[in-house]
Amino acid sequence: MAQKSRAEVRQGVHSRIRKKVQGTAERPRLAVFRSLNHIYAQVIDDRSGKTLATASTTEKALAGSTGGNVEAAKIVGKAIAERAQKAGISSVVFDRGGYVYHGRVKALIDATREAGLNKHEEAVKESEEKSNDDK
Repeated sequence: MAQKSRAEVRQGVHSRIRKKVQGTAERPRLAVFRSLNHIYAQVIDDRSGKTLATASTTEKALAGSTGGNVEAAKIVGKAIAERAQKAGISSVVFDRGGYVYHGRVKALIDATREAGLNKHEEAVKESEEKSNDDK
């Protein structure tokens, strides 16, 4: 039996994740794609099939000298958060695209949180930590 390549395995993981993760108008999906040289992020409303905001390192404004590294992912994360907030979006569902939550993907998602997306998650985590400390 032939072995699957890393790309084929990632596609399978991505398919399983997409069955569970759906974006709505109230809480759209933040999809991440990374290539060897660049990283891309889209905010998508799956019900209407529309992309609400995008950001990537291929844009002249975001590219700079960083390319597709962790610093570039942070810049793209901050940019996608700002663009989503301009579109009236304060909360998203993260779709890591089958990639491990590490490195560039983690940097991008953490930067979106720092820039103001999903602020309610931090409040929920803090309240859970307090309730765990009380026990």
